[in-house]
Amino acid sequence: MIIWILAVVLFACLGYAGFSFGAIRAAFSFIGLVMGALLAGPLGRLLKPALTAVGMTNPVLIWLMGPVIVYAAILILFKIIGLTVHRKVDVYYKYKAGDLRMALWNRLNARLGICLGMATATVYLTLISLVIYVLSYVTAQTMPGDQVSWSVKLLNIAGNNLQTSGMAKIAAAIDPMPEVYYEAADLVGLIYHNDLLEARLSRYPAFLSLGELPEFQQIANDTAFTELRQRQPPIMDIIHYPAVQTILKNPALLSRIWETVTPNLKDLEAFLRTGASEKYDGEKILGRWDFNLNRALGISRQLKPNMGSLEMRRLKLAMSLIFSKTVLVATLDKNVYIKNIGKIQFAPAARGAQPGGGFPAPRPGAAALAATIPQVTGTENLQGQWSPDGANYKIAIQDHGTFEAVVEGDQLTVSGYQFPMVFDREY
Repeated sequence: MIIWILAVVLFACLGYAGFSFGAIRAAFSFIGLVMGALLAGPLGRLLKPALTAVGMTNPVLIWLMGPVIVYAAILILFKIIGLTVHRKVDVYYKYKAGDLRMALWNRLNARLGICLGMATATVYLTLISLVIYVLSYVTAQTMPGDQVSWSVKLLNIAGNNLQTSGMAKIAAAIDPMPEVYYEAADLVGLIYHNDLLEARLSRYPAFLSLGELPEFQQIANDTAFTELRQRQPPIMDIIHYPAVQTILKNPALLSRIWETVTPNLKDLEAFLRTGASEKYDGEKILGRWDFNLNRALGISRQLKPNMGSLEMRRLKLAMSLIFSKTVLVATLDKNVYIKNIGKIQFAPAARGAQPGGGFPAPRPGAAALAATIPQVTGTENLQGQWSPDGANYKIAIQDHGTFEAVVEGDQLTVSGYQFPMVFDREY
């Protein structure tokens, strides 16, 4: 209904404007409208440095404002030219052509102006439909319901009317937006309606490096933001959240995000739906891995079959303290992050003993056992690089040496460290 009301208003107003202003001004307005629509995109991109120089940092606003400024400038220029030509012609017929020719000209000018006004209304309706088509594709997925502003509601209704009226076919036929725009909109809509996918999003191989940046670490550890997302508020509430604003106000980071997202959109959507990446699953070490204490203890027992029960209990206690929250992240740029490794110290009476694996030698009695209970003094994060080593991998950690890493299915085993480390892939 909105589209048809808009059409009636446009044809009535612009038809009357063409009748009142005449064919010359209507013709130049029509030409300026068409030229502005054709040149707004290519020339608008040239304004990006200027808009950035005046302090505009939001990439969406820069993307929108450039074409709008060019379109308005071209349309105004043609209207000024049309007004100038109209005045010259009007002076000629008023003072030099005679009354009869002036009357004939005025009638022709007005009636032809109506036709050109209708043509201008057609172009305006097509361009407005195109804008509604492009914008409502995003808002319908990310800003549905009654919690949004009246302008967004109106845009969503207009977008729906565009489909039912058939005008969407015309808008789609002249749509200059790249396919990546709609793929990105589909992806945003999928994540917005499924907040649990955010965890899987952070595990996408191309995003693992981004996830280690402080801005994303802040969001990941922000419980208030997590609670906000679980309520599925209007997307503008999410955009205006301080931690999100920190990212949006960083042009370099936004550029890096876009350069990472653009070539991976289709694979990323498949990954979010299935948990598998056709593009990156060939590199088995990529991903986030959680420490598997029981499996690591099992390997420790295999390495030392004659380990006594007391020593095994001490080993289990120490490893649970050291690795209870340990996570390994292997990124696409061949970096490795081993996070939250606990730092422990033993009771003074036991520090002198040096059994295998760095643990104090077993002693009988409860007092001796209590004396060897380790204490956590903090955590540390290790960083290094991974590299292929045949079918397996090498992990070089700064100040700790190089270790062997073997991936078997969803399990990663790192050997050569003080303790065996076994990780399970996160999904």
